[in-house]
Amino acid sequence: MKRVEIPSRFFFSTPPAPCPYLENRLERKVVTLLAGEDPDNLHNTLSQAGFRRSQDLAYRPACDGCDACIPIRVRTENFSLKKSFRRIWQSNSDIKARILPSIATREHFTLFHRYLKSRHSEGGMVDMDYSDYQAMVEESPVRSQLVEFRKSDNSLFAVCLTDVMLDGLSLVYSFFDPADEKRSPGSHLILWHIFEAANRQLPFVYLGYWIEQSPKMAYKKRFFPSEILTREGWELLPRE
Repeated sequence: MKRVEIPSRFFFSTPPAPCPYLENRLERKVVTLLAGEDPDNLHNTLSQAGFRRSQDLAYRPACDGCDACIPIRVRTENFSLKKSFRRIWQSNSDIKARILPSIATREHFTLFHRYLKSRHSEGGMVDMDYSDYQAMVEESPVRSQLVEFRKSDNSLFAVCLTDVMLDGLSLVYSFFDPADEKRSPGSHLILWHIFEAANRQLPFVYLGYWIEQSPKMAYKKRFFPSEILTREGWELLPRE
């Protein structure tokens, strides 16, 4: 196993809270501050160890008696664009992407709130106001960007907050117009990031956590080749 060296720092545990993905379970997280002389390098090191970013914090699930959340990343080299992905990509050929600074806008927030009400109405994020959203987008000590996706009529299709790391792109949070769900916007966003990372010669796209028991998260293993983080290190996820 390749050992990941994490610089000496303080880690904190959050109190138990209802799990947003699995019923009748509680989640806890280990959290640390992304601070220091080189937060980008720290962020990359922690990501290789399975951490994710939220504003100026890095966190990783540490739930009692549960290890359902598995870090997953897609290899950009030799990515397999299978038939279903080709169909999604072609059906969204009118979508244009634009990379923007990580600055919140009212237009993006309106779509963000509409997405949450449609897809995650029982989650805690649905109560976020504009200042909360602004903090989520703008309070980052590491290199990050917004990727904005628009249709041919210039209407907003989707937005993704993306971290640019030393070894890849990391999708921090993405949202889309619920009215366009039949166009598989979530998969389109991931495909765009895979192609963009490959174009930048970055080897990975980090997708967060794969939870096989959760329909909301199980789809991530469809992107092949992908790796999951095990006790032995990052390993190729077997193809079904």
